[in-house]
Amino acid sequence: MSKIKPSKGAPYARILGVGGYRPTRVVPNEVILEKIDSSDEWIRSRSGIATRHWASPEETVAAMSVEASGKAIADAGITPEQIGAVIVSTVSHFKQTPAVATEIADKIGAGKPAAFDISAGCAGFGYGLTLAKGMIVEGSAEHVLVIGVERLSDLTDLEDRATAFLFGDGAGAVVVGPSDEPHIGPTVWGSEGDKSETIKQTVPWNEFQAGDVSNLPLNSAGEIKFPAITQEGQAVFRWAVFEMAKVAQQALDAAGITADDLDVFIPHQANMRIIDSMVKTLKLPEHVTVARDVETTGNTSAASIPLAMERLMATGKAKSGDTALVIGFGAGLVYAATVVTLP
Repeated sequence: MSKIKPSKGAPYARILGVGGYRPTRVVPNEVILEKIDSSDEWIRSRSGIATRHWASPEETVAAMSVEASGKAIADAGITPEQIGAVIVSTVSHFKQTPAVATEIADKIGAGKPAAFDISAGCAGFGYGLTLAKGMIVEGSAEHVLVIGVERLSDLTDLEDRATAFLFGDGAGAVVVGPSDEPHIGPTVWGSEGDKSETIKQTVPWNEFQAGDVSNLPLNSAGEIKFPAITQEGQAVFRWAVFEMAKVAQQALDAAGITADDLDVFIPHQANMRIIDSMVKTLKLPEHVTVARDVETTGNTSAASIPLAMERLMATGKAKSGDTALVIGFGAGLVYAATVVTLP
């Protein structure tokens, strides 16, 4: 018989507050067109993107996260000292160690919480949310700060016609805390590693460091290109449209609700055509508010869902207590979907 005492966590968890930060520089498609042979009409028709935000040198991964976190903590009505853990999802923090989560925890005045980074691409927010829920129910933390943050402008090849227009920068954060009722449903998540080559970094860091020009891509000036994110657009589009709608439906089923019970749909903001296709496949009713933040924010990977959530609530298009389906999907290929009650 075990001598270990049982955990004394909360019966359930919920999102208590949300915050976002978008860099001050707004970049229209015209800037992207300076480096690629395309048009504003083509970019909009293919992706739905008109503008995106690019960070300045001062708007670091940590700095953007601190801003978003402060808003989320205030929105939750708690103090930074009450944060028991900080989870950061990002692929654009360039220090292998230490985790940027530790720096963020210190800068927001959270004391000595558990703090770590995860790498799950565009599904990272969903992964972090699931971990936070488990920590609260298990009893290892009462309040968990979950951050999705990216500076994808640092990993964008502006000469790549297929991806140059896609990516933006920003940070979104939520505070997850205890609840007496279920407000975060079961997570449907997984990976398809056989498709890992469809979204990837062009060159591993060690190969870039070696600097062998015979094996590395060069820019138009004949210089070695900095590693960037590349993708097989059509393959990713087909996977997202046909497979992720199934995952979204599974999340609805796991939560015990139907599309008619939804108030809000917040998918990863990858592409407007993907979003519209998922809405059609899921047969979402007209009353469901759909996040289409991609138009002015671009694809911000792990930050896209909390940023879209924050904007919907700030503009009044979604309200506290609404039932929302969230789903993230991307590099790996990985995915995560769940149903939540908005804070």
